[in-house]
Parts: sequence; structure tokens; C-alpha cells
Amino acid sequence: MKKFSSAFLGLALAALVAIPLSGIWSSSAADTKTQAAKVSYLPIPAGDYSIDPMHTTIGFAIRHLEINWVNGLFHEFKGTVKYDAADVTRSTVEFTAKIESIDTGVTPRNNHLKTADFFDAAKFPDMTFKSTKVERKGKDGYLLTGDFTLKGVTKSISFPFAITGAVKDPWGNTRFGIDAHTKINRRDYGINYGNALAIGGFDVGNEVTINLQLEVLQPGPAPAK
Repeated sequence: MKKFSSAFLGLALAALVAIPLSGIWSSSAADTKTQAAKVSYLPIPAGDYSIDPMHTTIGFAIRHLEINWVNGLFHEFKGTVKYDAADVTRSTVEFTAKIESIDTGVTPRNNHLKTADFFDAAKFPDMTFKSTKVERKGKDGYLLTGDFTLKGVTKSISFPFAITGAVKDPWGNTRFGIDAHTKINRRDYGINYGNALAIGGFDVGNEVTINLQLEVLQPGPAPAK
């Protein structure tokens, strides 16, 4: 009886050890099967593209008390990209964002930003950009320059940007991505609210980082009737 009990105990222990090991082996095998293949992007076709608001971020970040960042974005915007496949530098970009749609995650702060202390949304409801030049920078980079209008002030600014090649979505549309970033001084646009700190710097930073992650689409052919 003792030998039987010992044998049974040994088998039970072996099973307990084997369970997690078999789980690891099966998980590893499953992971290998589900690993995505390397993406083969399509060439980007020439033509007119619209910014997809569901998959685009018009964002910004600004220093608070010189110790942290406040991030925000605009929910309402529209824009177009005219893409020249033969010569990317002849492409153009335009977009408009509604100031009223600003969102930093804090309602009282959002409301304050819409006042004359900052954007004055009632008087200047839109923020706009219209490109004037596209230049190639390095092997895979570009520089987009254009007229940026905020709070009634228009200045030329430049966005270094990169392009992600095209894909066909499940509905037959062609899409590609644009990742762009730049910095502006808010005081150049008459947004002067804030005070200098005794330790140096400002309670609200002057430099604003603009982050654009754009997904643009070109509708596929209409289905045959």
C-alpha cells in the first residue's frame, strides 16, 4: 500500500510540473503562429485624400510650472491632402480645427482656454494650416512648411514629418499615415496669459509642442449596382 501511495504521489507531482510546462510550450507555439508577418505597404496612389477624424490626433503639449506637461487635443477638425505620387514635394496639405473642441481632460481648464485669456474661441473659432512648400529631408523624411493661423495671427511654420506607406482597408479605401511634430511660441499669436516664476521660467510655458498623427483616406470605387 505504501508503494502504491508513493507511486501515486510521484505521478501527481509529475503531472503538476508538466501542466505549466505544457502551457508554456503550447503558448509559445500559439505565439509563433499568431505573430504578424512583416507589413508590405503599397505605393501611395496620387490623388485627393481626406483626414479621417476617427483615427487622427491633432494634439499639443505645454509646460506647467516648469515641472510637468499638460497635454491636449482638438476633437473637431477636417482636412485634405493632395498627394503627388510622381513628386511628393508637389503635394499639399490643409486642415481646420475648431477651437471650441479643445480638450485637456479637465473641464474648468478647457473652459478657461476658450476665453480671451487664451484662444478666444468666440472671436476666433478656427485654427487653420495651409501648406506652401514640401521638401525632402534625408532618406525617409520631409519638411512641410505652411501658413498657420491662430487667434487671428498668421505665421509661416514648418513640420518635419514622415509618411507610412499605403494600405487597403476592408472597405476598399486607400489609407496612409503622416506623423508630424513642431514647436511654436504661443506669445507669437497673442496668447500671453501667465506669469514668470520666482525660480525662473513661467507658470504656463511659452513653447507649445504640436503633435499630429494623421490617417488619411481616398475612397475606393463605388460598388457596382
